Amino acid sequence: MQILDGKGLSDLIKSQLKEKVTAQVAEGKKRPHLAAILVGNDGGSETYVSSKIRSCEEIGYKSTLIRLENTITEEELLKQIKAINDNDDIDGLIVQLPLPKHINVEKVIESTDPNKDVDGFHPVSVGRMVAGLPGFLPATPNGIMKILEHYKIDTIGKECVVIGRSDIVGTPASILMSRNTNPGNATVTLCHSKTKNLKEHTLRADIIISATGIPNSVTAEMVKEGAVVIDVGTTRVPDASKKSGFRLSGDVDYVNVAPKCSYITPVPGGVGPMTIASLMLNTFQASQGK
Repeated sequence: MQILDGKGLSDLIKSQLKEKVTAQVAEGKKRPHLAAILVGNDGGSETYVSSKIRSCEEIGYKSTLIRLENTITEEELLKQIKAINDNDDIDGLIVQLPLPKHINVEKVIESTDPNKDVDGFHPVSVGRMVAGLPGFLPATPNGIMKILEHYKIDTIGKECVVIGRSDIVGTPASILMSRNTNPGNATVTLCHSKTKNLKEHTLRADIIISATGIPNSVTAEMVKEGAVVIDVGTTRVPDASKKSGFRLSGDVDYVNVAPKCSYITPVPGGVGPMTIASLMLNTFQASQGK
């Protein structure tokens, strides 16, 4: 069993980006600039945004963090987004999810300039992904693909089961895994809350990608010997032994599943850091030609 070290790969990608940015700035070109909007003070969102800003600093990007109260109106939030869309110095924009219930998430995503959509959520980005055209890929699914590529995991013709059909992870991951690319070219089954006999599907899988956010929902009896398991789940579970009062738990029962796997991602330190690395790659891409 080999652990897929997402943190190490993320650090490598960020180091490579730092070299590119240093060279770009030395040539008199602009420094990439990422803006983030954080609405409210959700603990998980605070952590994710802090990681993104810290990564910008490490690489040498400019960053702008806009903090807004969770009572902000949808209209005011859309005005903030428009101001960033109109700011030529800002290359990429992320609006951290989740948003307060009174704000229409789809409207927020669609209001983002597709040329600054470094999260890869805009319908234009999704359409280009489905069509196999160049564009911004959603950060977490692209992070998964980068892990598979780096570790040279054979996906061609393999049975891949994706658990979870969110627009952010599950559905795009199923698309990327089925495309005529390397990694890719897998035979993909997309499972979800209405799937019957989930275990029957996962036991056939050479590759399992779980993105449900349900801790320990993928158990050893669901995984065949030698499978590759990608755990996207990062759920905060109360833990009095931790200074923070919680620990991060993946979807996979790691202790019992890992011995059966050929490869597995840990939580934390697996897919999470690669989501950040993918966002940084998209931001660099957005800055080119300016």
